[in-house]
Amino acid sequence: MTPESAPNLEQLNTLLAEMGLATLEEDVEARFGVYLELLVRWNERMNLTALRSRGEIRRRHFVECIGCAQGLPQGIGDLLAIGSGAGFPGVPIAICRPEIRVTLAESQAKKAAFLNEVLRTLGLKAEVFAGRAESMRRSFDCVTLRAVDRMNFAVKAAAGLLKPNGWLAVMTTQAAVTGVMSAVGEGLRWREPTVLPGSEQRILLLGLRTQGR
Repeated sequence: MTPESAPNLEQLNTLLAEMGLATLEEDVEARFGVYLELLVRWNERMNLTALRSRGEIRRRHFVECIGCAQGLPQGIGDLLAIGSGAGFPGVPIAICRPEIRVTLAESQAKKAAFLNEVLRTLGLKAEVFAGRAESMRRSFDCVTLRAVDRMNFAVKAAAGLLKPNGWLAVMTTQAAVTGVMSAVGEGLRWREPTVLPGSEQRILLLGLRTQGR
């Protein structure tokens, strides 16, 4: 491997420290290294992410999603990640927060196959739902979304999959906050948005369900 192609785990922890996030234990960062190589290899055959550089993937995807994982409230038992695609943020959450049972919803068969390969290779206790999240007949302690199509429609559907006192976790931009809140409507109590590392515009918006479904 060339220096750029090798999983540079120390660089990931350096980025996390620079962004004010907790660094990773050795076994956790090792999993991110394996995940990175799987992502790069599969991305050569299918469009998982527009970013091609390992450095860009670490900085843009990994750091932001690790920030999300560290920002989720304690006490979450199960979590649904909608529109998982390349696995963001569900796979980083499963790696960083092993106490959470993560379900990755992905309706495209090829991307679902990639996610199953990631879970198998990393030995993560998570599962892939190969279908549209709104067709699920389950509810969750937390539902999360990042860069999905038709975000306002998706967040409304996501809120409907929450258990009582469940959390909606939306990775979005500061400019989109009002639209997200309006799309969900009543029934959630919102926390002040948290700025995600790497950008002043990217934020984590958390809403707690205060009314039954």
